[in-house]
Amino acid sequence: MTATLENTTTNDAPRATFDSFNPANGDLVGTHPIASGAEVDAAVARAREAADWWGNLSFDERADFLLTWRSVITRRIAQLADLAHRETGKPHSDAQLEIVLAIDHVAWAAKHAKKVLGPHRVSAGLLMANQAATVEYRQLGVVGVIGPWNYPVFTPMGSIAYALAAGNTVVFKPSEYTPGVGQWLADTFTEVVKGRPVLQVVTGLGETGNALCTAAIDKLAFTGSGRTGKKVMAACAENLTPVIIEAGGKDSFIVDEDADIAKAAEAALWGGMSNAGQTCIGTERVYVHERVFDQFMSEILDQAKGLRAGADAGAKIGPITMPSQLDVIRSHVEDAVAKGAHVALGGPDAIGERFVQPTILTHVPEDSTEMTEETFGPTLAVNPVKDMDEAIRLTNATSYGLAGAVFSKKRGLEVAKQIRSGMTSVNSIIAFAGVPSLPFGGVGQSGFGRIHGPEGLKEFTYAKSITRQRFNPPMLLTSFARDAKTDGKVAQLITLLHGGKKTLR
Repeated sequence: MTATLENTTTNDAPRATFDSFNPANGDLVGTHPIASGAEVDAAVARAREAADWWGNLSFDERADFLLTWRSVITRRIAQLADLAHRETGKPHSDAQLEIVLAIDHVAWAAKHAKKVLGPHRVSAGLLMANQAATVEYRQLGVVGVIGPWNYPVFTPMGSIAYALAAGNTVVFKPSEYTPGVGQWLADTFTEVVKGRPVLQVVTGLGETGNALCTAAIDKLAFTGSGRTGKKVMAACAENLTPVIIEAGGKDSFIVDEDADIAKAAEAALWGGMSNAGQTCIGTERVYVHERVFDQFMSEILDQAKGLRAGADAGAKIGPITMPSQLDVIRSHVEDAVAKGAHVALGGPDAIGERFVQPTILTHVPEDSTEMTEETFGPTLAVNPVKDMDEAIRLTNATSYGLAGAVFSKKRGLEVAKQIRSGMTSVNSIIAFAGVPSLPFGGVGQSGFGRIHGPEGLKEFTYAKSITRQRFNPPMLLTSFARDAKTDGKVAQLITLLHGGKKTLR
């Protein structure tokens, strides 16, 4: 990614641009403008105008547009997958997989927005029995989305599609490493809505993202590092703009003694190595019951044979998309080894200039950065534990709390419920991400707020409560004409309703 100045404007004034490159080989993928603060504000203003049209459509009308968009993406999936492959370096099949999941989420949001957000009656209670009470969820207006580079389609679409389905317009700032994917998504949706600026893209670097945070938006959804997430929150605080933060994790994979070891090894290997380990909900730590530890290690190392990173068709792992991450991966692996970890596969020498070969470490000290900080590379730290209580304790001994997995035939659900995280899969890996009706998000340093599911739709709305008097109340409480007799009756009624049979002595 390189920034330059070009004379691309009508008055020949220099226009700042930047290049995106294929991280696998350094080839130029595209050149994109760096949107200034004024240009971001202009995009938000256009979105505000478009919100009058989009927000006043019925749920069914919006669903028609979104489902048409879904079909367009589906029929052009090879085109989008190729672009994602070139911008991220990930294998074409992996790029297609994330698009497939995103398509399903678009469809779910479109089809369920009316049921989740539309008006429905709620009980008014005995005190307000003369009132009819309803609640509905209204769109906020203009939503800003700052997306990541590791899953440039699936992850931001978890905000974009749900915000659109809720009736908002969206201004999307994609990662500077994957601007082309973001532009493709906006262009195809604009086709569907016949040119209206309902979904717009502003490309650029950090300054452009900051400008979106401080613009006149109604909410911002961010996915990225915790460090950047804090900056986003600080910028949004200037206008009291609410935020959704998804800031990564240090996810654990637990293997009990009764687990299907072959399946557990297969899932852990994929969870740790797929997308070159650049997955916020991917596996980084593995805790295996000591009774099956040797068996697990034998199985995972056997399955890892032939698995490698590269740019050729036979490689199933792509490059590290962001060059600076190579130093992070190297430092974590070297720290673990220096503190006594055993290298079962790969190691410090597996870290190259563009690619990192699969690395598996065992008996990794819990105070090493390989266990405490997000590595975001194709590495696994595998440690034995004496029982599931220890596995749970070590899993929860982190400031992160995004996701994880448990493999056990008998106790999987029991263990999963004790994990402090927003999401856990039992006897599978990352299955929750493929279920559109489930909320997605974390706790602690992994962020807050939810995308996906009913909770994801509601994140981009505000609740509107309405009461309507059906008949005159037997006791009018909201009046200065209320007398002592009425107060006495109210006291008797509330005691009857809530006094209970037990009292404090």
